[in-house]
Amino acid sequence: MDSDGFPSLPRGRHHLTRAQVSASQRDRMLQGMTQAVGEKGYARTTVADVLKRAHVSRETFYEHFADKQACFLAAYQAAADRIEGVVTEALAAPGEPVMGRLEQALYAYLRELAADGGAARMFLLEIYAAGPAATALRYTVQRGFVEVVAGLLGEDERFRRLPDPEFACEMLIGGVASLVTGMVAMGQHAALPKLCTPILAHFRSLLDR
Repeated sequence: MDSDGFPSLPRGRHHLTRAQVSASQRDRMLQGMTQAVGEKGYARTTVADVLKRAHVSRETFYEHFADKQACFLAAYQAAADRIEGVVTEALAAPGEPVMGRLEQALYAYLRELAADGGAARMFLLEIYAAGPAATALRYTVQRGFVEVVAGLLGEDERFRRLPDPEFACEMLIGGVASLVTGMVAMGQHAALPKLCTPILAHFRSLLDR
């Protein structure tokens, strides 16, 4: 690890392949972009900010990305994939009832965002500063969460009896996103896991009507 906490390549001669070196450089740039945007915001972040944090050359940057936006979108997608993986793993808990798995997934999501305020700002706030393509990507990612959670809740007969189960799931995911985004905007990311209990209580009240 280097002073920025990024995994560093071995010095001098090494046995890494060109593909391994390229993958390491790309990962460092994605982390550098996430860190810079979390600190400065998307509009104020420059390619030079990413290079400084990733310790790569400008030539290397443009071998991987067409421009700042392309790097940012790749960093966002990497964060989305990581969070989706955490949520999916929690949902797959064997032997747990539906609401138990939903609780584990929601807590895992909130805990992941709470762990890094800068990454949470990038994922929830700065994505809207990066243009229409970024906004569309954000919608696609959120839609993916709706589909995953709807698949889980569809196992619960109470959920299936709702007038419009899909809309109920969209409302749940949209409401969670709004609450979480507001807390991150106020610098309260560390307190995000505390939202788990009231969110689930309100959703249970909807199912128990």
